[in-house]
Amino acid sequence: MEKNQRRRIVSTIMLSPVKSQRINLTLNGQECTLRLTQHESALYLDLTVKGIPVVQGVPCLHGTRLVRYAWLGFTGDLFFVDTQGQEDPRWHGLGSRWFLFYEDGNVQQKNA
Repeated sequence: MEKNQRRRIVSTIMLSPVKSQRINLTLNGQECTLRLTQHESALYLDLTVKGIPVVQGVPCLHGTRLVRYAWLGFTGDLFFVDTQGQEDPRWHGLGSRWFLFYEDGNVQQKNA
């Protein structure tokens, strides 16, 4: 690896197969709260850092970055992966079929 190259770190965020959940965790030194809620149309994400909203009501889609823009005040990004195809995540398969990943940081999960 060259001197100025940065390693890409991808961490798995552990989820439960429930329709609504709130997770408090530290991502790359950022005190975050993730809220996932299943509606009829899609699974949606809210993300706050130190209580300040970063994104709200973002539809969770397979392989799509959920934050996207650094100017929103979040370092790194989140994305879902379908391990059995290319479908968008649904609550019943969270943690078994669909996994949420954080790119560019370390995850230290806390009890909610």
